[in-house]
Amino acid sequence: MIQTIQSYEQAVQALPLRLRREALSLPEGDRDRAEELRLRVGWPMTVLVEGRERSLGGPPVERGELDQLVEIASRASLHTVLDQVRRGYLTMEGGHRIGLCGTAVLREGEIHSLRNLSSANLRIARQVRGAAAPVLDRLCPGGRLAGTLILAPPGQGKTTLLRDLIRSVSEGEGCCPLRVALADERGEVAAMYNGQPQLEVGRRTDVTEGCPKDQGLMLLLRAMNPQVLAVDEITAPEDVRALSAAVGCGVTLLASAHGEGRAGLECRALYRPLLEEGMFRFLVRIHREGERRVYTVEELN
Repeated sequence: MIQTIQSYEQAVQALPLRLRREALSLPEGDRDRAEELRLRVGWPMTVLVEGRERSLGGPPVERGELDQLVEIASRASLHTVLDQVRRGYLTMEGGHRIGLCGTAVLREGEIHSLRNLSSANLRIARQVRGAAAPVLDRLCPGGRLAGTLILAPPGQGKTTLLRDLIRSVSEGEGCCPLRVALADERGEVAAMYNGQPQLEVGRRTDVTEGCPKDQGLMLLLRAMNPQVLAVDEITAPEDVRALSAAVGCGVTLLASAHGEGRAGLECRALYRPLLEEGMFRFLVRIHREGERRVYTVEELN
């Protein structure tokens, strides 16, 4: 619990002073379980605890406070994080992320920056070491990781499980150590900051961040000679094609996707090739029972 409370206290240092004091008024038991802080102009700041959002009861957030948030998080050097801002987020030291909403400034049809910020979402990063332990033996027949797809609705812990599987395989913890290459398009798995992962992904893991997943996967495949290719949230046909190419090169895949079961995969044109081409041997489904996450492993082949 101490570590998770410290994660919360580190994350809220990005808030302007008034909002920081408000966030630190949250009881310790809630700090330990807090997932996000939401700032919306004209409304009090809210906290998301175990999927439930509630107000912290303070005065409404002012637009200038969102500008201060970005200034603090970027260490008063906005130009150095402009590439992230145009994608709608900032990654902070510690792996915490600030999602941003506002008016998009377009150049040649692409987002150049955001102005008149209207809301922000401070996501608190937490490393859950051992999250993969309940499924690791099943996913590693003969001691070596087999192709694995993690499936769950949003907010159920796909990224947490994926990260710990990457760490375990990279470190050889409970399985054969392998070279892992991670295409972390949105920076949610490794949370790179100044070239260094802020969350543990293992000593044998190479990370590319910020580029489209399909391009990142092919770059890693060509450049890093991986034994395992990992990617968070398959969302586009280009991602599926890149994964198919990787399987053809003999690389083991580790990925996640939105969904609730195998039947849902079979019904969606995007995901159907994952099953038809046998890209994965195992499917891990995640669901909640109260505050507990439950993993169900199904063999696909």
